[in-house]
Amino acid sequence: MNWLVELIDYGVVGILLILSIVVVALSIERFLFFKGVAMEAYASRNKLEYDLSKHLHIIGTIAGNVPYVGLLGTVLGIMVTFYQIGMTGSMDSRTVMVGLALALKATAIGLAIAIVAVMLYNMLVRRAKNILLLWDAAHEE
Repeated sequence: MNWLVELIDYGVVGILLILSIVVVALSIERFLFFKGVAMEAYASRNKLEYDLSKHLHIIGTIAGNVPYVGLLGTVLGIMVTFYQIGMTGSMDSRTVMVGLALALKATAIGLAIAIVAVMLYNMLVRRAKNILLLWDAAHEE
């Protein structure tokens, strides 16, 4: 069952950290694109909207699913704790509490990443909408 502990510590937490890096990298790329976008270069609103919304779906998908990855780590950690309790035959409170604390680590990391990802996603979507509104105002006639 030690392989499952390693899977939780390195696999689930590793996946969570990789997803957080992806979110930050894509968000920085989008913020830099928004900062330098030249609305007058776009004759078509659809092309502008297409360019503005590029990669936003990835950030939104990660934001929506990263808590479940953390929850998976927690469930696996609790399974390991119950397995260890069953194999030793003792209800040592220290073993139980340490096992549960380590299990909850994955959920905490997943929730922290999700909160940041949702905030970045909402900021980027709002900025894209503002740019589109400015384009619409400039092309009203």
